[in-house]
This record gives sequence, structure tokens and C-alpha cells, in this order.
Amino acid sequence: MRPPPPPPPDTAVARNDDVPDASLSGQFEKLRGRLRLPVRGDVVGRFGSPRGEGGSWRGVFIRAGEGTTVHAVAAGKVVFADWLRGFGNLVIVDHGSQYLSIYGNNQSILKHVGDSISSGDVIANVGATGGQSESGLYFELRFRGAPFDPLKWTALR
Repeated sequence: MRPPPPPPPDTAVARNDDVPDASLSGQFEKLRGRLRLPVRGDVVGRFGSPRGEGGSWRGVFIRAGEGTTVHAVAAGKVVFADWLRGFGNLVIVDHGSQYLSIYGNNQSILKHVGDSISSGDVIANVGATGGQSESGLYFELRFRGAPFDPLKWTALR
């Protein structure tokens, strides 16, 4: 379960200029199309696209400056908040009904296992941990343990 390294700087597929806030509420499965990506920045790795070292992306990589705040995409409970090989400083949020959001490569983690969070809460700061060569956030969404395309669930702004 190792995320791929970020792609070269010239391969942005989208730009995100907005982050989650407290106005989003409800059951996670009903939020499809309304979520916002957790950081402002360029989406440079896209779910399902081939990656340089083989395999395909299981999430997205959002290029952002070191120290940029990472926001929870929806309410939930922190179930993992620690360093994990290949992901660096990692936060996993359980949104109920077997949905998880995964935030990797963080410079620092600001929440602890067991913390309840609301949509838009700051949970970490962007970094380049986990062996990454550039600063940014690795972000995945999962249902029943299987990753799915976060961009199909988010509204880029």
C-alpha cells in the first residue's frame, strides 16, 4: 500500500482553489459531488492514471506549499494519525458506513486517534514526508477498503 511519487511539475490535470468548510454536513455517501479537496493547489496525479514506477494512482496528489493547512473533507473520527512507510505522516478519517479519507505526506499531524472532526477542520500541514521529492498532499477516498476516484466526489473551484 505505497502511494506513488508525484509526477513531474508540468503535468497538472486540475487546479483547486477552495477547501472544505463547516457548511457541509450529512451522511458521507450523500455528499458525492459536493466535497471539496482538502488543500488548495494543482492536482498533478490523477486516480487510475499510470505512474512512473508501474501500477496506477490510487488517489490524487495535490501540489501545495510546505506548511499549507490540510482540511478534513467531511465529518468523522480520526482512526490513524502517525508515520507510515511510503505515506509519511498520515491521517485516516472514518466517515462511517465504511467510507475513509486518507491524507498523506504531511509535515505535521494536528489531530489524534479518537478525535471527532467536522468538515473543514484543520487536521495536518502539507509536507514532503514519506520519501517525496516535492511538497504536496497525497489524498485517497475508500469504500470498504477499495480506493475510488476522489475527483468524481469533489467540486473543484
